[in-house]
Amino acid sequence: MAEPEWIDLGSFEELSRRELQSMTVRRVRLALCYRNGELTALSGSCNHAGGPLGDGRLEGDYVVCPWHYWKFHRATGMGEPGFEEDRVPTYPLKVEGGRVLVDLANPTPRSRKPHAPHPLARPVVREAGPIRVLGLSTTVMTPGEPRYSTSDALLASALEHAASLGCETKRIDLRELSFRACEGFYSKGARACTWPCSITQMDRRDQMEQVYEALVHWADAVLVATPIRWGAASSLYYKMVERMNCIQNQETIARRHLIVNKAAAFIITGGQDNVQAVAGQLLGFFAEIGCQFPPFPYIAHSRGWSAEDMENNVRYVAASEELHAAARALAERTVSMARLLVAGSLAEAPHARGGRKGHRLDVAPQS
Repeated sequence: MAEPEWIDLGSFEELSRRELQSMTVRRVRLALCYRNGELTALSGSCNHAGGPLGDGRLEGDYVVCPWHYWKFHRATGMGEPGFEEDRVPTYPLKVEGGRVLVDLANPTPRSRKPHAPHPLARPVVREAGPIRVLGLSTTVMTPGEPRYSTSDALLASALEHAASLGCETKRIDLRELSFRACEGFYSKGARACTWPCSITQMDRRDQMEQVYEALVHWADAVLVATPIRWGAASSLYYKMVERMNCIQNQETIARRHLIVNKAAAFIITGGQDNVQAVAGQLLGFFAEIGCQFPPFPYIAHSRGWSAEDMENNVRYVAASEELHAAARALAERTVSMARLLVAGSLAEAPHARGGRKGHRLDVAPQS
């Protein structure tokens, strides 16, 4: 045991007014807990991703990390039952003359239970084989009540043509997946947004994993189909891309490129206009995560603001050989771009990310 280093934290009366608080003492981050007349101190840095334990909450005798909800006993620092090997340091406290003193020199050791990496965390390696084309449908539809969707119909034509070109194809209908909305961990701290998504790591029922697996590890090309809803892409599209922040975030915090040599293109349909604004959002987002685009990277159809007779819009798309031919041509352009990328004919361009992050974000872990 080292010679004690007792540091005055303040008055017991003042510090006992809050059941959990964060303090930094001589560059050591602490979580100070008050429960049942007793003050305890443990490390303010969570074992998982360094989350600020003192900014979390007390649940019984456990401190719950505000980032990803890991739990540590307020007095022993041990993880919740089943995770006792995950232990954060605790610090001796004493009260003298109404003042609270902490010994920074003699914390208990930190220990981490070995956790197998999530399957999505494996290196991104393109396996040998034909070009693989992923179709993502973002149309909302009542389960068990199928109906004609103009964006889905054009996506089907595009995927069918890609298959005829010798490609492997896969289609994911987001409406058939059960996945949670993004919970905004990035807004709490850059490293709070993890790859794989922390929700995916926490919740085995969350089916966004299927999109991550297909987009990051499987596909060479992706075709995204969306209807126009009040001048924007569908709500399912936004729910999906918000959960993809964990892909883009790897660029800014780790210089890790999860999307490499992949082509993307888009199908946009709606009874009302705003095609270019919707296309701009899709292009902007998929460019930000690393996708490349073929010439003329989207096709679209709209009969304009005054066309409220949606049944006629459906009939028009269903009968339009021109639109379905455009979908096939879009698939062909996207596959051609993917072939160039996979063959290495287009070198990956270096990017310093000036204006966003021109450097790797290094945050030193605290005790």
